[in-house]
Amino acid sequence: MISSVKKYLTRHFSEGHSRTVKAKKNIAALFTLRVISVLINFLLVPLTLNYLNPTRYGIWLTLTSVINWVGILDIGLGNGLRNKFAEALARDEKELARAYVSTTYVFITVISLAALAIFWLINPFLNWAKILNAPGEMGSELSSLAAIVFTFFCLRLVFGLILTVLVADQRPAVGTLLEILTNALTLACVYILTRVTAGSLFWLGFSLSSIAAIVPLAANFWFFRTKYKTYAPSLRYVNATYGRELTNLGVQFFILQIAGLLIFSSSNIIITQLFGPSEVTPFNIAFKYYGVALMAFTMVLTPFWSAYTDAYVRGDTGWIMRTNNRLKSLWLLLVLAVAFMTVIADRLYSLWLGNTIQVPFALSACMGLYVLIIAWSNIFAYFINGTGKIRLQIWAAIGVGAVNILLSIVLASTLRMRSTGVVLASCIALLPGCFIWPIQMRKLLNRTATGIWGK
Repeated sequence: MISSVKKYLTRHFSEGHSRTVKAKKNIAALFTLRVISVLINFLLVPLTLNYLNPTRYGIWLTLTSVINWVGILDIGLGNGLRNKFAEALARDEKELARAYVSTTYVFITVISLAALAIFWLINPFLNWAKILNAPGEMGSELSSLAAIVFTFFCLRLVFGLILTVLVADQRPAVGTLLEILTNALTLACVYILTRVTAGSLFWLGFSLSSIAAIVPLAANFWFFRTKYKTYAPSLRYVNATYGRELTNLGVQFFILQIAGLLIFSSSNIIITQLFGPSEVTPFNIAFKYYGVALMAFTMVLTPFWSAYTDAYVRGDTGWIMRTNNRLKSLWLLLVLAVAFMTVIADRLYSLWLGNTIQVPFALSACMGLYVLIIAWSNIFAYFINGTGKIRLQIWAAIGVGAVNILLSIVLASTLRMRSTGVVLASCIALLPGCFIWPIQMRKLLNRTATGIWGK
């Protein structure tokens, strides 16, 4: 029996196109690592909730959502590097790949330093208590916390580029290993805080933000001295011409990122402004719960972005179609998994958090639908992103972002659906993409994509 299983696994991970074999190995590694990551995160939520309380936890979640907007400061250069680095590797142009890496690191460093200088100048004048709808007496604490979190986030923006290099080289499992290390250190740190401090938002923010920056910093030193020494950033390889190439593609991803933030990162802010920070907590509990299903599906998709870039550059349409059909079949299994998760949601919430937080069934059901819509759209969006033909996505995302915010306010407040209305609004706004992106992918593969379909 063991021998048969071993033979099957050996055959499964060695047969097929080299691109497929590499993707299979990454998916298997990602699955194993993600299980560990999920367990750590599930332990982290109740521990953090007990350390703070639902209201202060909601404030922390909302603050990090606001700070995450800093991610757009890379003006899409990270995604530009992902595509350009993968293209250079496909053509075996190592010096060009190093030039792309070096140029991106310098550009992002300059942007991050400028952002830091501006933020430290204006932060004393920002009323964070009002921004986060928190008690007024927390203003000073939140201002200090925001400064610390913002600073470490800017550092992570630079150091995190190593993760882009790993994914572009079709090695996302290594990036997940770094994520697990970060989460494990975070869990240990929160546990220590529960023993030595009493519900301090400042020390929680300082600890978690510093860990999130230090781990990728260490990874930069490790990988650019070993596996990626050939591509290590160097001022000698910085090239303004390549910078323009990265920026031209990056700006398109930048606009897409802004629209994505309006869709995916505005929910916490809308909820906290309409109903207070405490309601952000059940929303995020449901998001984390169903995020397990989305994460599992994304694990499968992740290796294929850069693999699609490689295949598209080489004109391997047959492999692209076969891969896409398998992913669509896998999505059907996701539907069954999400349906089952919804049926047992209340029981699992109780096992996970006890009676601390109550999550309405309607919120769970809408979050499940939201995950299925995102997963289906991403099956096609990963290919489209890999080709860099994202102009249509940009215009669609801008429209979706605007509709999502307006519809969220109407459903949540006017129709009194509260946080459930915010999720439902996102579902409605994103639904058209489920039909548009398959059409664009087919046009790109058939070489019939003209106008905005092929830009």
